[in-house]
Amino acid sequence: MSTRGRARRSLRLPTGRRAELATALVFILPALIGFTTFYLVPTLRGIYYSLTEYNLLGSPTWVGMDNYVKLVHDPLFWNALKVTIWYVVLNITFQTTIAVLLAVLMQRLTRSTALRGALLIPWLISNVIAAMLWFWLLDYQIGLVNQFLDWVGIHRIAFFGDEVWAIPTIAFVNVWRHMGYTALLVFAGLQTIPNYVYEAASLDGASEVTAFRRITLPLLRPVLAMVLVITVTGSFQVFDTVAVTTRGGPVNVTRVIQYYIYQKAFGEGQFGYGSAIAVVLFIILAILATLQLRLLRAGDSDLA
Repeated sequence: MSTRGRARRSLRLPTGRRAELATALVFILPALIGFTTFYLVPTLRGIYYSLTEYNLLGSPTWVGMDNYVKLVHDPLFWNALKVTIWYVVLNITFQTTIAVLLAVLMQRLTRSTALRGALLIPWLISNVIAAMLWFWLLDYQIGLVNQFLDWVGIHRIAFFGDEVWAIPTIAFVNVWRHMGYTALLVFAGLQTIPNYVYEAASLDGASEVTAFRRITLPLLRPVLAMVLVITVTGSFQVFDTVAVTTRGGPVNVTRVIQYYIYQKAFGEGQFGYGSAIAVVLFIILAILATLQLRLLRAGDSDLA
């Protein structure tokens, strides 16, 4: 037998392995079709449209990098990016901190299934419904929160209408909605930490605070890295809360980048320019996710 024939035979999979591969492909195929249809193809089309001038009423006109040049000199884009970053900082700081504390409390005090279910209730509510609920509760005239402030002698606050309060209020609404889900993700990570580690620390005289700082946080690093990538990516894409409550106002202080994309594409018909902003946002999120995973060493575990 020739060398080429022996090499060809060595590359062939055994019958059992070929059957396993075929079975795996059958199970992967639906997800692959969904990914291609709803993610890959729209992404490639968005990149193409970002290099064109397009308004749905005609054929796309190739303009090359003109949309990106326009974007660099667009003050509203830079304002939207600045507003979005401020929102992300508020949302991630409070959401992650509260979620970790809730997860530790569940781990140390109770593991009630009912409590875990209660934490998930806000997350199960639609974003639009949650935004409308808090928009009513925080209304300047008839909102229950402002009526309570008035009753205790504190001046009413235009939570969604004040330039200072608008973004923190939107961040609060989304922290309230997502912190339970994030807490359960962190709680799942806590289950992987062996009890004997805490027992050894207790024998050495470590307090609860010391054990949390020296044991819990380092061992949670891979889980926290995953949680931060998910929450940061989701926070940069905030849209519905703004669309339902402030619509970018007052005076552009809540015009986040996703809402700006929506306004340019669907409000003004500039689909090419809106696609260019979306591509830039995609690149920003890809860079941030990579940096987070590298800096937090998500692939390493101190339990090994």
